Amino acid sequence: MSDIISAPKRTPKDFSSDQDVKWCPGCGDYSILSQVQKVLPDFDTKKENFVFISGIGCSSRFTYYMDTYGIHSIHGRAAAVASGVKVANPELDVWVVSGDGDSISIGGNHFIHLLRRNINIKYLLFNNEIYGLTKGQYSPLSEKGKNTKSSPYGSIDEPFNPMELALGAKATFVARSLDRDPKHQQAMFKRAHEHKGTAFVEIYQNCAVFNDGAFFAYSEKETKKEDALFVEHGKPMIFGNNNDKGIKLDGLNPVVVDISNGVSANDLWIHDERDKTKASLLASLFDAPTMLHHKPRPFGVFYVEDRAVYEDDLTAQIAAVTAKKGKISLDKILSGDKTWIIA
Repeated sequence: MSDIISAPKRTPKDFSSDQDVKWCPGCGDYSILSQVQKVLPDFDTKKENFVFISGIGCSSRFTYYMDTYGIHSIHGRAAAVASGVKVANPELDVWVVSGDGDSISIGGNHFIHLLRRNINIKYLLFNNEIYGLTKGQYSPLSEKGKNTKSSPYGSIDEPFNPMELALGAKATFVARSLDRDPKHQQAMFKRAHEHKGTAFVEIYQNCAVFNDGAFFAYSEKETKKEDALFVEHGKPMIFGNNNDKGIKLDGLNPVVVDISNGVSANDLWIHDERDKTKASLLASLFDAPTMLHHKPRPFGVFYVEDRAVYEDDLTAQIAAVTAKKGKISLDKILSGDKTWIIA
């Protein structure tokens, strides 16, 4: 009987490159890098099939620190490059790493079209609500009134809400996590990887130099339970220091209620990942101060939808056309059916 030799289990070190990690001390990118490297060994994907693609920005150095294939592309074009990589070789496990400026400003067009096409790509948006690499200008996600080097008297721009934007672009998986909650990050990355389609995960990420502490309210022990709302499918929306507060729907109007004051958990909004209408309400929850007495920020999987992925439809279309018309030369494809000879 021949001996069967099992391949050794992979570890996070197998996905760590030999490059020195060069982010500022206190940068949330360190945590995100660590959590991605921790979850990858749990996936069945061959190591040589992982590809990480980034654009330009602090987050985009990520590709250098992963011992995988990768492309450090150009500003705002990571989604376009990743789309080409995945469509050309659907067997690859493609991840995009991008910042709020790279994705939502110069890359906004590519971002929304990747989501609507539903190419099977995992998209991680590092959101620190600032331009870090170029030294602290406000970004499309900075809050209105933000004082920065490019808005010394306060930004007058209305910021995007990435979750609303993703849902509006017909994303099939939408989730949010934060850098200072490693276990939650890991859970979100695993859920994203399980999803067949474009999986969008927004990650609140601290910029210790230009926007320090922007999201600490959602991770600090003293404030987390009052300011963060962690949603789970099929469970009521409960928060508060003593789990004594909840979100109840008055029609389509979310209101905060006191559970200890005649309201039970059964009366609360039960999270349903498949309900897009309620996912949209959840995405805009903290943007509506008139709806709530207190505005907890939601984290978790907002929405999941099963829909055909772009590369499968494209492969099927090519096979169908080839079966009907045979293989056509590139010259004929480019010239089309109608040509003219200029005398």
